[in-house]
Amino acid sequence: MKTLATRGIQALMVAVLIGAATFAMMRSLPGDAAYRIAAGRYGYDNVDSAAADAVREELGIGGPALPAFINWLGDLLRFDFGTSLVTGQPVIEEIGHQLGASLSLAAVAVLLSLLIGPPLGILAGLRPGGALDRVLLVMSTGLKAVPQFLMALILVLILAVQLRWLPAAGHGEARHFILPALALALGLAAVNARIARDAMARIGAMPFYSFAQWKGLTPRQTLFRHGLRNVSVPLLTYLGLQFVTLVEGVVVVESIFGWPGIGHALVHAIFSRDVPMVQGTTLVLGLSFVLVNALIDLAAQRIDPRGAA
Repeated sequence: MKTLATRGIQALMVAVLIGAATFAMMRSLPGDAAYRIAAGRYGYDNVDSAAADAVREELGIGGPALPAFINWLGDLLRFDFGTSLVTGQPVIEEIGHQLGASLSLAAVAVLLSLLIGPPLGILAGLRPGGALDRVLLVMSTGLKAVPQFLMALILVLILAVQLRWLPAAGHGEARHFILPALALALGLAAVNARIARDAMARIGAMPFYSFAQWKGLTPRQTLFRHGLRNVSVPLLTYLGLQFVTLVEGVVVVESIFGWPGIGHALVHAIFSRDVPMVQGTTLVLGLSFVLVNALIDLAAQRIDPRGAA
């Protein structure tokens, strides 16, 4: 209950701060916001000053900032995210559709990272300083140093352009998940591997781990009974921090691969000066971060052997 109460207060603070920051930044962008919104509605080739003036008059662009922000907060208290200035559709409906696509991509990326990183990290941690440990250090450092947008372009160049094994972009089929999910997963797997390696090396050096083998357990039994649960606690805790990296990567990777997710929508909303859409999207991303951290805190308390004792 204490964890949930703390996260609830954080969610309220996140809502106000994100709303104020996005509102101020969108208002401070250079250029004619009415022209950008009209271009988002009708296309740049069909926009002129008359269309921009009509949009400006319709939406009241250029009015006082404070009343507009207060009205947005009031709508938010009624769970009304407003209406998109470009499409005219409720923001919550558009976010609901886009969030599903982003969550599916993020889930596949996290699953891939957990299948790649922790097993290699645990094997390396069982023999610190060994050949696998040294190779893993080099590989994880290199993968972590590569930005996700560059990783996405490298994968497209090799797997889609040169080898023609996978489509360079698209959505709707299982094969369309592979490239964007890999672009997100490889960097996450590099961090997961180092976290699992360090945790396994630390736990393997503890007296209770040696005692488990001394009393007759095989190395495999010792690992599964006493090692994995202890390794999972720091790994699970770090997943909350990785969510920030995942969100940053999703925004860029979705734009590169044409994935119809919330990151792709956020980029287009910024270009089109669709303020309600930008505010709603960033608010959902911020609250998702609070929710993920709350769930991870509760799960870590549940599986931590020290808490169970």
